[in-house]
Amino acid sequence: MLDEKKTARLEARLPAEVHTLLKEAADLQGRSLSDFVVASAREAAEEAIARSNEIRLTQAEQKRFAEAILNPPPVAPALRKAMKNRERLLDLA
Repeated sequence: MLDEKKTARLEARLPAEVHTLLKEAADLQGRSLSDFVVASAREAAEEAIARSNEIRLTQAEQKRFAEAILNPPPVAPALRKAMKNRERLLDLA
């Protein structure tokens, strides 16, 4: 049985100068234009997804975050009450 990978087609209109640029870059790498575009698009997509999963903080924000973890504020009475109600409602007591 053949192990075929499913493929999908992507078409795009682009300015002639961009097409020329992509073709030149593909040629320099010894790749087809399609292979170059797919590899480049995949790399850009993976990078965009990875960046969206990062949390970047300034140095001041990092300090505030660390301070909040090391010295958290006291639990508010309303939260204590909610936790007790949760225990009662879920029969956790």
